[in-house]
Amino acid sequence: MRILLIEDDTVLGAAVRDQIAADGQSVDWVRRLDAASDALGGTGYDLVLLDLMLPDGLGLTFLRRLRAQGDVTPVIILTALDQVSDRIDGLNAGADDYLVKPFDLAELSARIGSVARRYAGNPNPIVSHGALEIDLAARSVHREGRPVTLTAREWALFEAFLSRPGQLLSKAQLEDKLYAFGAEVESNTIEVHVSRLRKKLGPGVIETERGLGYRLGRG
Repeated sequence: MRILLIEDDTVLGAAVRDQIAADGQSVDWVRRLDAASDALGGTGYDLVLLDLMLPDGLGLTFLRRLRAQGDVTPVIILTALDQVSDRIDGLNAGADDYLVKPFDLAELSARIGSVARRYAGNPNPIVSHGALEIDLAARSVHREGRPVTLTAREWALFEAFLSRPGQLLSKAQLEDKLYAFGAEVESNTIEVHVSRLRKKLGPGVIETERGLGYRLGRG
C-alpha cells in the first residue's frame, strides 16, 4: 500500500513512518494540510493517516472537504482528542477509524490492515489461493502447509496483487505501492521481487503481460 501520513509532530511522525516502512509499505509524510492536498492531487493513495490539529488548519475540516469532493480514500484519524464526542465527530465526518494518542505502533499496523481489508471487500484475514494459505493479519504465508518467509518488500508486493485479483498492474503502479517520494528505484527492482516471489510461492502465482505489467495468477 501507499500511505499518506499527515502529522506535524516530528517525533511521532518519524515513529509512524518507520513503522509503516518496516511493514513493507510506502509512506509519504507531510506536516501541513496544504502539502497534503498537493500530495493527494498528484498521487493515488491507498490510505491516509490524519492528525486533527495541524499548523494550517483542522484535520476534521480537511476530511469533510475530501468527502464532499467525492474522495473515498480510507482515512484513519490519529489524535490526542479523546472525548467520545470527538470520536463521533471524526467518524461522522467520514473517517474509517479513530486512534487516540499515545497508541501502540503494532496496533496502528493492525488497524491499517483491517481498514485495507474492508476496502478490498474481504474483511476475513485468512485467504486461500491455489496451494497457498495467507494470513493477511499475521503477514504469513504457507505453501502446501509449509511456512514461506517473505521479506517486507516481497510481502508488500504480494499483498498488492492479492488486493486486486485479476487486475493488471503496471511496473509504475507497483513501484508507487512500494516506494515513497524521493526514493531511488533501480530499473529492474520489480522484476527482481517478482522473480523471488515466483521461486518462493510457485511459478504461476504472478503472470506477466509482456510490456504491460503483472497480475495475480492461479498459483
